[in-house]
Amino acid sequence: MNTILLVEDDETLNKNIAFALETEGYSVIAVSTAAAAILNAADADLIILDVMLPDGSGIDLCRRIRKTVQTPIIFLTSCDDEADIVRGLDSGGDDYITKPFRLRELFSRIRANLRRVPEVPEMELTAVEQKLLSYLMLNREQYLTREQILAYLWDSKGIFVNDNTLSVNISRLREKLSKATGCGRIVTKRGMGYKWTEQTDS
Repeated sequence: MNTILLVEDDETLNKNIAFALETEGYSVIAVSTAAAAILNAADADLIILDVMLPDGSGIDLCRRIRKTVQTPIIFLTSCDDEADIVRGLDSGGDDYITKPFRLRELFSRIRANLRRVPEVPEMELTAVEQKLLSYLMLNREQYLTREQILAYLWDSKGIFVNDNTLSVNISRLREKLSKATGCGRIVTKRGMGYKWTEQTDS
């Protein structure tokens, strides 16, 4: 079940969209502020983000989220000006839907964006290993520092991964990946961090 973070400050619209998404089989985290969105961004498979929020701009929020999370982001807003759309996409957004909108269109956009998220190879992974691998794959061929990874793995629900634990999880994940047929690998570069690559022979 995919988890969707819905960031919408209109209370009625928030409830209606959340209900519709749950009816479609999604797990929904519904919030109304940028502050709450930051706390929950790492737990979502996709984010639906309003541009106008009571404690800041959705575009600025998108830039903040993009520093640690590569989860697909769909802007949902009444602003239909071309310049606003460009700003939203340039800030890191993946898609843009203007209000009013049809639910079927929203569902279609959600499915399309979720299909772009790389699938994690099927193997026995712990929750931390799964989250770590997903983050590396979403940023494939791009080095991530230990600080970036630790910030992503920190869980507001109480799961905390420290520096030593990260090393252990990377080591165990590498071992499991080495036994998977046709799988990519994790590359380490001193001073830069770790990256996921599909190349298995170099």
